Amino acid sequence: MSWTREITCQVNEWRAARARWKADMERFKAEQRTARRSGGKMPENPGPPATGFALLPWLLMGMGAFSNLFQGETPQPWIGGTGLLAFNSLYIFVTFRAFVKEKREARSTRVALVLMGLVTCGLAAAYGGSWLYFFPLLGLAAGAVVRGPWLGQIGLGLTVLAAVVSSFRAGWDALNVAYGTFLSTMVTAAILSLADAVRQLRAAREELAHRAVEEERLRFSRDLHDLLGHTLSVIVVKSEAARRLAPRDMTAALTQITDIESVGRQALTEIREAVTGYREGSLATEVDRARSALSAAGVEPVVRRSGPPLVPRTEALLGWVVREAVTNVVRHSGATRCEITLDGTPDRVRLTLTDNGTGIPAAEPQPGIGGTGLKGLTERLATAGGSLRAGPSPRGGFTVTAELPVEGELSPESAQLPLSKAPRAR
Repeated sequence: MSWTREITCQVNEWRAARARWKADMERFKAEQRTARRSGGKMPENPGPPATGFALLPWLLMGMGAFSNLFQGETPQPWIGGTGLLAFNSLYIFVTFRAFVKEKREARSTRVALVLMGLVTCGLAAAYGGSWLYFFPLLGLAAGAVVRGPWLGQIGLGLTVLAAVVSSFRAGWDALNVAYGTFLSTMVTAAILSLADAVRQLRAAREELAHRAVEEERLRFSRDLHDLLGHTLSVIVVKSEAARRLAPRDMTAALTQITDIESVGRQALTEIREAVTGYREGSLATEVDRARSALSAAGVEPVVRRSGPPLVPRTEALLGWVVREAVTNVVRHSGATRCEITLDGTPDRVRLTLTDNGTGIPAAEPQPGIGGTGLKGLTERLATAGGSLRAGPSPRGGFTVTAELPVEGELSPESAQLPLSKAPRAR
């Protein structure tokens, strides 16, 4: 039957919430012990799970009506007993559904709340006395379910209803019943809304902390991978050059070995800086490294530069473009010549890297890049208001073109955007 399935699901949800709460409490106690030993900030107590059990003790307000029914002071007790059972059942049904937004806003919950109001009015009008205290319980259930712009109107409506019905049985004592109904409605709604806001803020804070950790981990892994990919490519190329030169020109071979040592030491420095997140690239440094790597690989480097000086962040971004593009030339192009051209104007700066390798001829360079390294650069340049295009050149070879604005400083987010992994085949 549907009601048995509903009860079973509710019990299972409560058990799951209690299990999560126990796990949170164990974690809280462990963090508390650690904070006490280290003298750090004490963690926040997660508190018990929000379930309908928190509202069940208020049913004790109906003990007076139950006592009257049990002692035979209620006329037609079978009607009163049926009404008491119906009220308690509806109260439990409504309050347990009030802690899940989807169930709270469901039509069945609103219908049950209306039926609960009808039963309350009938019992209060028929018996009076202790039965009038079902109105504050009705207000409590209404405050648990109805939250938002309609709360004030519904709270006032229940207050007026309680005053009108109670006035026929209790006279001026109806004011106490009405006041209790209004207070239980508004206070319950305020407390539960505040508890929901606290839980949402806590969940948002945990999510933000988790995302910050993930973003930093991604930044570090991609940045480190990119550094190692470029540096190891240069070391491999220079090692091959030293091996070829050793039999016939030991002096030239030792020069290459010295360069390998220098590149290795510089790589260690960059890795340490990448770990702390303070590495700032330099375009001049990257161009010098590009010359050395291209020459060792047997590729003739040609560098042309014109235009005004650039701000540091612009140089850093363009330095990454030089690094990625030259790594691709050394690894994949099979080129014998690579041109690096930097043209600057007061508004924009353009960096172009062209090789005469095995790029597939095309009508025009295509936007975007197949390798993940330059895709990361595309995202970074786009954040800075620039663009990156790469593709086969119409005259053969491969061309990478980067454009950036040069007016003022670029946004800090563009410099902190994680780079993707080392470039792959185009």
